[in-house]
Amino acid sequence: MCGIVGAVSNRNIVPILVQGLQRLEYRGYDSCGVAVYADGLKRARSTSRVSELQQQVSAEHIEGGTGIAHTRWATHGAPAVHNAHPHFSHGTGADSAARPGRVALVHNGIIENHDELRAALQAKGYVFSSQTDTEVIVHLMDSLYDGDLFEALQGAVAQLHGAYAIAAFCKDEPHRVVGARAGSPLILGVGGGLDQDHAETFLASDAMALAGVTDQIVYLEEGDQVDLQLGKYWIFSRDGQRVERPVKTVHAHSGAAELGPYRHYMQKEIFEQPRAIGDTLEGVAGIVPELFGDGAWRTFKDTDSVLILACGTSYYSGCTAKYWL
Repeated sequence: MCGIVGAVSNRNIVPILVQGLQRLEYRGYDSCGVAVYADGLKRARSTSRVSELQQQVSAEHIEGGTGIAHTRWATHGAPAVHNAHPHFSHGTGADSAARPGRVALVHNGIIENHDELRAALQAKGYVFSSQTDTEVIVHLMDSLYDGDLFEALQGAVAQLHGAYAIAAFCKDEPHRVVGARAGSPLILGVGGGLDQDHAETFLASDAMALAGVTDQIVYLEEGDQVDLQLGKYWIFSRDGQRVERPVKTVHAHSGAAELGPYRHYMQKEIFEQPRAIGDTLEGVAGIVPELFGDGAWRTFKDTDSVLILACGTSYYSGCTAKYWL
């Protein structure tokens, strides 16, 4: 699963973005990248490890208070630098000269109607430099941008079919990051309190990415869209209504995502299975229908059969579940 980290802050946020990617390495990835606002859009991308990206960022002196970062598993397009996130918007001819690299964006998920959108955007003069479905979103937001990035996001997601978690920022609004989710997880992190000198807000695909940075987490719900600025944020539901989501204190431990003494993350996960099962069942008196929600027993009572679809290691889990059932 791809990983997202984003932030709006008064300080140089790049170390936190890169550290967040390192804490998401357990998911696996084949490329990574980071983009910030620094008198325009600047980015670094790599098909190597996050540690190599960190060296690249340091060598190129990439710093900024607003930025986004990403680890990618290739879906559309091979694992190559030009397919790695973040993606920038750009056009052709006079359009390219007028607004080069205005919007930066990262994305998890699959856009099912990307071919249709790509054709429409190419007809408007947009040039695509990657094979990804993600680049369609950044050009679409650029085409809809009229001074308000959040409105451009709302207009763009209304045209998307598929699953997505999105984080984006624009060089014309340097202290703002916008995001949306549908079918892919996205959380909001609140940091700095009311102190405007240290106020900052974050987006991530996993609370683990923000461990040690903030423990104040808002879990965005399906279809939510979010507007992040310095020390403040607004959340809107899919239908455009302003909503409040609870802020929860989440004590994510960065050590849980570190490799430790193991050779690779699969080995780590194998040896951690007993503890993971114990943590999952802590406080559970027994496996009863109520664990699956109110009224689950009615559903189970009316169930004649269960179909398990799986492949790879999930197939083995399916075989175990078949035995249990």
